[in-house]
Amino acid sequence: MNSLNLILTPKSLSLSLSLSPHLLFFLLPKITSSSFPTIPFRRNPTPILNNNLRMMMMLNSTTPSPCRTFQTDPSRPSSSGEIHVFVGPMFAGKTTSLLRRLQSESSNGRNVAVIKSNKDTRYGLDSIVTHDGEKFPCLALTNLASFKQKLGVDAYVKLDVIGIDEAQFFGDLYDFCHEAADYDGKTVIVAGLDGNYLRRSFGSVLDIIPLADSVTKLASRCEICGKRALFTLRKTQEKEIELIGGADLYMPVCRQHYVDGQAAVEATRYAVASQKAECAPIHK
Repeated sequence: MNSLNLILTPKSLSLSLSLSPHLLFFLLPKITSSSFPTIPFRRNPTPILNNNLRMMMMLNSTTPSPCRTFQTDPSRPSSSGEIHVFVGPMFAGKTTSLLRRLQSESSNGRNVAVIKSNKDTRYGLDSIVTHDGEKFPCLALTNLASFKQKLGVDAYVKLDVIGIDEAQFFGDLYDFCHEAADYDGKTVIVAGLDGNYLRRSFGSVLDIIPLADSVTKLASRCEICGKRALFTLRKTQEKEIELIGGADLYMPVCRQHYVDGQAAVEATRYAVASQKAECAPIHK
């Protein structure tokens, strides 16, 4: 067979593409450089490929890499815990929601303990009580850091669920919830006021929102109009933030009646202060 020498121009190359693959295989080596511009050759055109190859070699290596080794503490529980938060104004059912959840957990065979602040002495220190009179035994503490020692280390290890009522009174709320859920595997259920009577953050309750698995904002009914109430109005003229009381001091209100009520309270406070100033004896 005679050899076939062809010089393909761009026009003839387009025709050759319609030929069979076998014939094209023999024709392509005969293409001369005079028909096409010369393309410079690069020794390392794809450095990313080399990086990928190096990565594959590292992964296939029999020598363990330090960054792939995880150290676990055998004393830690095998699963992490949870944090669930109930917030809202006074008389919104926060403690009721907490107790329902705790009773459900207890019915499922889980060990439950409840904490409240010893500042709240309205219904005694040995139990938390809803506004409807429902009770549940608890530990009254100054701070949450003392809970483990107060309960006992062995009892704490066996504990599954921790309830915290009136959480706004605990300054170490964030640290306790973080430790109990993330490292001790406990389910922590928190109930507390998210805002004070001035509608500002109350205690550390809002600080644990980034830690929480769920947050439930509860509402009450406005005592003036019956609409949905999300705010707590203080009836008296005291200005201190922590003033513990019930219906004698506070009432749930809607936005409109909160604004109107605050204006009325301020006006009353101003009138009383003016009257006291007028009645004060004048010393000559």
